[in-house]
Amino acid sequence: MRCRIIKDFRFEAAQTLPTLPSSHKCTRMHGHSFKVEVTVEGEVDPAVGWVYDHAEISGAMKPLMELLDHSYLNDIEGLENPTIENMAGWLWRKLAPQLPGLAEITIHETPSARCVFRGEF
Repeated sequence: MRCRIIKDFRFEAAQTLPTLPSSHKCTRMHGHSFKVEVTVEGEVDPAVGWVYDHAEISGAMKPLMELLDHSYLNDIEGLENPTIENMAGWLWRKLAPQLPGLAEITIHETPSARCVFRGEF
């Protein structure tokens, strides 16, 4: 049996989007309450009954959450232009080596705006 499991993470951070026209409101510093969903897919191990231990996902995300939470995202290497699209790719590159079966990263910047990334660069 093949399944996907999803683990959610939340963090608060500030950002500016420096590549936008200067008239765009997002060039000014602003913040979001981000929600990240990390999805791992694989075969259910019949011996334990699950695809993956959620604790392993949490362990892989812990240092990233410590870096992201209550930060100015533009100061983080690789996130100088922290759109949710760029953030999703950044998270993928950090997590993929540690999480076999990583299938999807979803980042919500507001309750109604999100980006889904499936590792295709």
